[in-house]
Amino acid sequence: MASGRGEHRRDERGLVLPTRLMVFSISAVVLAGLAFVATQHDRGPDTATPAAVTRPKPTPSAVTTTVPVAPTTTPAAKPAVRRGSVYVVVFNNSNVKGLAGKTATRAQRAGWNVVATDNWYGTVDTSTVYFPPRLKAAGALLAKDLGITRVKPAIAPMRTDRLTVILTGDFH
Repeated sequence: MASGRGEHRRDERGLVLPTRLMVFSISAVVLAGLAFVATQHDRGPDTATPAAVTRPKPTPSAVTTTVPVAPTTTPAAKPAVRRGSVYVVVFNNSNVKGLAGKTATRAQRAGWNVVATDNWYGTVDTSTVYFPPRLKAAGALLAKDLGITRVKPAIAPMRTDRLTVILTGDFH
């Protein structure tokens, strides 16, 4: 059978045999795929990224190929807490008169949006800042600003749109 334009060579079973161009094209695609897979790395948040990539110097007879190096990404920083946009309530759970008001003034001077002060009726072991889930970072910052070491998730009947500070006799 002639191998002219539009005709293909066939083997004894009638299957079309690949041409040299087809074999070359398939080989090029396979090699490109292997090169792609070989250059991809798991770049999760805990994976270290090398500072520099060292490539061997090409020899005059070698063919060089430039492989792009993916840019490194740094994990997004947590958004800064905007004190003035967070509601805070301060409760006195001690026998110290005026403790909630004095602490509320201190929090306001630090930039917090104190919306109420009152007495807390119940038992709390030590001064604590309580936070709803979305305000965990704000709760930690408020505790730091006030010098309170205990920070815990909010419990009922505390509201979930604000931080709740309950002061005991250990707070100065």
